Amino acid sequence: MNAIKIRNLSKSFRGMYAVDHLNMTVPVGAIYGFIGENGSGKSTTEKLICGHLVPDEGEIKLFGKDYTDAGVRVRVGALIENAGCFPNSSVYQNLRMQTINLGLKNPDEEIRRVLEIVRMEDNANLKFKKCSLGMKQRIGIAMALLGEPALLILDEPINGLDTDGMRIMREILVDITQKYGCTVLISSHILGEFEKIATHYGIIRQGRMIMELSAAEMDSRAQVFVSLKTADMAGAEAVLIEKFDSVRAEEGYLRVYDVEDTAAIVDYLMKNGHTVSEVKKNKIGLEEYYIELMSGKEEK
Repeated sequence: MNAIKIRNLSKSFRGMYAVDHLNMTVPVGAIYGFIGENGSGKSTTEKLICGHLVPDEGEIKLFGKDYTDAGVRVRVGALIENAGCFPNSSVYQNLRMQTINLGLKNPDEEIRRVLEIVRMEDNANLKFKKCSLGMKQRIGIAMALLGEPALLILDEPINGLDTDGMRIMREILVDITQKYGCTVLISSHILGEFEKIATHYGIIRQGRMIMELSAAEMDSRAQVFVSLKTADMAGAEAVLIEKFDSVRAEEGYLRVYDVEDTAAIVDYLMKNGHTVSEVKKNKIGLEEYYIELMSGKEEK
């Protein structure tokens, strides 16, 4: 079963499509990285799924049921834009008010549960306005986790976080899926972080889904290349071009694409009078793949 299945979803504002006949499939248990430029339709899509906006046309199904079904709506938690907390109230008080809104039983037990998940159990009495950005984002996730949702929708929760904040957020998201069986749809511009946790990707452009693929499919599509440096980069590039099909000077290195035998490349350069001072083998990452896709090089 899929947690989310969307077909031909559209939403326009003043005659302009924000979401244009979009299709999306998010498997149960996935961490789905939703990728796109600013204004591509990510947030609008998430708001449509959450019922914050009404679509012009199309179908949204959550766990096999229409997204308006009351039984399925209670299984969805979301953090869109910000947590909407009261700054002068404590973390606990903000969560307590949300448990009242949701009509949850055993609120204290539920608050302890979500604070533990987001590593905030020692900060329950801290006023929200005193919390760091990373803490505020985690409080928002705690809010969304109240009531044990089966689907969590997060709109750019790692943007603006420092390195440690992003590490903690990664750990939380993995725990949510692996320990608690929750499916996560997450949008972000920080694509390098997606590579560490996402099981599936959806790439959107101008309101249309242009590609969906699993992390395994992404890995299989990523080009292998050898990066190297020599004293005479221009001369080495000219020599390599004679033998290899794809050679480019990028980011201070010469890159030889679709070749894995580093020893053969080093040996070839040495025979032609070029000593290699640095060499390493890499794969194109998600960010580079995304840039190529946006340029139309990889679109199918």
